[in-house]
Amino acid sequence: MLEIKKQIRRLWSIHPTIYSLLKDASTPHNARNILLSYIGQARAFLNKLGNRIEPLEYSIQNQCLLTLRKIISVRSERITRFKLVKLLWSLVHEKTENYPSDLSDGFFEEMARLFLGIHGKSGIYDHEYYPDFADIHGRKASILRSNQLDIMAEKTIQTINKYPHGLQNSIIRRRNKNRERILKKLNASETDWTNHVWQLRHVARNVDQLAAMVPLTEEERTSINKANEIRLPFGVTPYYASLMDETTNRRNDHAVRAQVIPPPDYVEYMKSYKSEDANSHDFMLEHDTSPIDLITRRYPHIAILKPCNICSQTCVYCQRNWEISGDNRLRAMANRQKIERAIEWISEHSAITEILVTGGDPLILRNEQLEWILDQLCQNSQLERIRIGTRIPITLPMRITDILIQILSRYHVPGKREIVIVTHCEHPYEVTPETMEAVQKFKKAGLSVYNQAVFTTENSRRFEMAALRKILRLIGVDAYYTFNTKGKEETKSYRVPMARLQQEITEEARIMPGLDRTDEPVYNVPGLGKNYLRAQQDHTLLTILPNGRRIYEFHPWEKKLALADTYIDTDISIYDYLQELKRRGENPEDYNTIWYYY
Repeated sequence: MLEIKKQIRRLWSIHPTIYSLLKDASTPHNARNILLSYIGQARAFLNKLGNRIEPLEYSIQNQCLLTLRKIISVRSERITRFKLVKLLWSLVHEKTENYPSDLSDGFFEEMARLFLGIHGKSGIYDHEYYPDFADIHGRKASILRSNQLDIMAEKTIQTINKYPHGLQNSIIRRRNKNRERILKKLNASETDWTNHVWQLRHVARNVDQLAAMVPLTEEERTSINKANEIRLPFGVTPYYASLMDETTNRRNDHAVRAQVIPPPDYVEYMKSYKSEDANSHDFMLEHDTSPIDLITRRYPHIAILKPCNICSQTCVYCQRNWEISGDNRLRAMANRQKIERAIEWISEHSAITEILVTGGDPLILRNEQLEWILDQLCQNSQLERIRIGTRIPITLPMRITDILIQILSRYHVPGKREIVIVTHCEHPYEVTPETMEAVQKFKKAGLSVYNQAVFTTENSRRFEMAALRKILRLIGVDAYYTFNTKGKEETKSYRVPMARLQQEITEEARIMPGLDRTDEPVYNVPGLGKNYLRAQQDHTLLTILPNGRRIYEFHPWEKKLALADTYIDTDISIYDYLQELKRRGENPEDYNTIWYYY
C-alpha cells in the first residue's frame, strides 16, 4: 500500500488541476462531467495559444486531451466493462476498497505520461535545439541541414551495426564450424547437407536430437521435453540448428532459438488447451471465413488455399499452431479430391483473381505434388497472381533447386499471370549466403520475393527491424508487411505493445531509404483482416486497465464500404515491455516517446 500511495502522490503532483477537479467531485458520475468540461476548456485555451506553443508539443497536448476524452467516455466504459473515472476518483478520495487487486506501476506510468502530455511537459523535446538552418536560406542553410542529417545517419548506422547478420565473414566462419560439427555428429557428408531430403529426414524432433547438434540450457531441455509430452509440433532442421551459436546465452542467436524452442509459459498454456475444442485455438477465426475445406476468404479478390499442414520445421508462435501436425512429408498434402473441390470453388467465384498458397509450407511438398496444384490452379484463366507463402528460404534453402525453379517458372507468364514468393524472415541473424543464393534463383527466374515479418520481443529493439529490412533488400527481398504480434495468450512472452510498432515505423523505418522501408505495419484482425496501424482512424484506444494494459477497438478494412463488426483486443503493458527490454540491456529512456502513440 505504501508504494501505491507513493505512485498516487506522484500522479497528482504532475497535474494538480485534475486532482482538484476530482477532489471536488462528489461522485464518479459527477467527476466525468467535470473532466469532460475541463477537456473542452483546455482544448479551446490551447487553440488560442497555438501560435505561441512549439508546434510539435502543441500536437502532443491536443492528442493527449483527445485521448483522455475517449478513455473516460461512457461508451468506452461500456465496451471494456472497466470504469476508469471511478478508479481515478477513488484514488483521489482514497477509497481503497475500490482499488483493483491488479493495480500496477504500469497503470500509474500510463496516466502519468498522459497527464504530462496534457500539461505540455512530455519531455520529448526538452533536449532538442531549434535547428540552426531554420532561420537561414540558400546554400548555407543546405550545408547546415546536411550536417544535421549526417549526425542522424551516423547514429542510425551505429545502432544498426549492433545487430550481426549471417553474411558477415565472422558469422559465416562460425556457422561453417557448426555445420562441420553437426555433420560429424550425424555421420554425414557435405553432399548430404546440401540435399533437402536428407535435411528433412534428420529434423530434430526431441531434446536428444537437437542437443546432438547444439548445446541447450536446462530450461530449453525441460520445455522441449514437455512439448513432446503433450504432442506439440516441434522440429528443427540441421541447417537451421547450425544458425544457433555454441554459447547458450542467446546474445546473438536469441531470435533463432526463440523461433523454434518453445518457452515454458507457451507450453503450459498449450497444455491447458489440449482438452479444449480445436476451434478454441483458432485465434484468427478461420473457421468463420472458410466457405469450403482448405479455403479461407476475407477479401473480395483474394483467397487462401491450404493444401498441406506441415512445414520443414515448426515456428513457436505460428498463427495456425492448432492446425499444424505430423512429420510425414509424404502424407503432408490433403487428398486430391478435396484440393480439386477447393480449386473448383475458386473457379466458381470469378472475382477471385489472386490465390495465396500456404498451409503449412507448400514448398515442403514433392515437386510433382506442387506442380499438380499449380497446374490445377492455372487452368483458371481468371487468376492473375499466385502467391506462395513459404519459410523454406530461411529454414531449408537447399530445397530451392533448379528443378523447382523450372516448375515455378513454367506458370509465371508476364502480362498474364505471376508467381510470387512471400517468405518469413524474422531477424538479420537468419540471413545467410544460402538464403541469398535461394532468393537469387527466384529473382533470376523473374519471380518477385517479399518478406512478412512478425514484430516480437526478439526483433523490436531500436533499429533491429531496420537492420533486417536493410539486409533483406540487399539480397533481393522486398519488405511487405510487419505484423503486430497477435493477442494469443500462449504467445504472451513474444508480444510487443502496438505503440512500439507505431514508434518503429515513425521514428526508425522512416529514417531509412525508401526501398529499405516500404512495408506496411498491420494488425491482422481475427475474422476481419488487416488493420493498417499507420492510419490512426483504423483503431481507437478505449481504456487503460489497472494492470497497465491498453484496450483497443479495431475497425474492419471495409468500414467505409459496408457495415461490419469492430474487434476489441487487450494489448500488453508498455511498462512491462520496457522492463523486459531493460533486462535485455536496453535503456528504457531511449523509448520514451512510445507512451504518446495511441
